[in-house]
Amino acid sequence: MSAVLTIGEFATLTHLSVRTLRRYHDAGLLEPERVDPDSGYRYYTPEQIPTAQVIRRFRDLDMPVAEIARLLATGDVEARSSLLTGHLDRLEERLAATGRAVEALRRLLDPAPRRLEVVHRREPARRVSGIEGEAALADVLLWYAAASAEIDAAIHAAGARPVGTPGGLYANALFTDGAGHLTVFVPTDRPVTAGRVRPVVLPARELALTVHRGPHDDIDLTYGALGAHLAEHALVVDGPVHENYLVGPRDTADPTAWRTEIGWPVFATAEP
Repeated sequence: MSAVLTIGEFATLTHLSVRTLRRYHDAGLLEPERVDPDSGYRYYTPEQIPTAQVIRRFRDLDMPVAEIARLLATGDVEARSSLLTGHLDRLEERLAATGRAVEALRRLLDPAPRRLEVVHRREPARRVSGIEGEAALADVLLWYAAASAEIDAAIHAAGARPVGTPGGLYANALFTDGAGHLTVFVPTDRPVTAGRVRPVVLPARELALTVHRGPHDDIDLTYGALGAHLAEHALVVDGPVHENYLVGPRDTADPTAWRTEIGWPVFATAEP
């Protein structure tokens, strides 16, 4: 019979704390070779040390415990490769997001203010095909993605044709209260009704607009710059924020090429 190690000895050899080893046991990730039925003491074997070291490396890469368990349990090479590839893709996206956050901070710390181009445009009332609903701010991206996919499918099934830029309306309460009303829409050549998709009438609005370039990680900077412009020119926000997706995920997988037009309904209270 192989030599056994107490949980303390095994923790010392693997650099995994006793608390962590207990958690991995409870999760079924790394079970002791033997558990004393009377004392509850856990015992491990030297042969389990390499497995513990592999687990530690994966945890250093922030791989979820459940995925590590599936990785170690399967002998299927393709399944292992899929799990590893999926996690590496998430790490790369996280690294890219960190890089974008650093760039945003650098722009914020730059003493030279960024030049903002703002235009004013009157939007006439128009009918579009869209989905309306309520969502929490933290869930907006998922809500938008699901609604957009449903609208695209409904347009295709109805034999309709997009005739303009897709967009969204976001109630002020989304930002002030963390939840609120939102509408995602696509202008179409005919009304589309299917599932949650309905004809939606967008009212006529006077908008102050600017364009955010690139991914949405730092879109708040553009919102802030536009808000500062409105305050400087005594323009009062009146109603939901408009976003028009001039170039977005529908058009390209490259986030640096995205162009999002941000429009705030306004009316002037003083001459600029």
